[in-house]
Amino acid sequence: MTKQYLLLFAAIVAEVIATTSLARSESLSRFWPTVITVVGYALAFWFLSYPIRVMPTGVVYAIWSGMGIVLISSVAWLWYGQTLDLPALLGLALILLGVIIVNVFSKTVGH
Repeated sequence: MTKQYLLLFAAIVAEVIATTSLARSESLSRFWPTVITVVGYALAFWFLSYPIRVMPTGVVYAIWSGMGIVLISSVAWLWYGQTLDLPALLGLALILLGVIIVNVFSKTVGH
């Protein structure tokens, strides 16, 4: 199962890179950010296709989307100075807590 989590993490990182590049592509009009976006999303879905074979789809998607939201918000905050107010930070903390709860306490993840 560790391999599946590594592949899921790779999918999340690829998606965060692609989303960051998408924001810089100016509606896909800049060449290199557009290339990085397309390749990043292709890699994200390719990596995602492996854990989704052996883990429940809903759990995989919850982890992928939840961690993606937290990571892309962190990148936007740290690298691009996009501020997050207290309600946004609390919401992100709840998303992260939800991902942890699913992974630690759910019996569905191991099936």
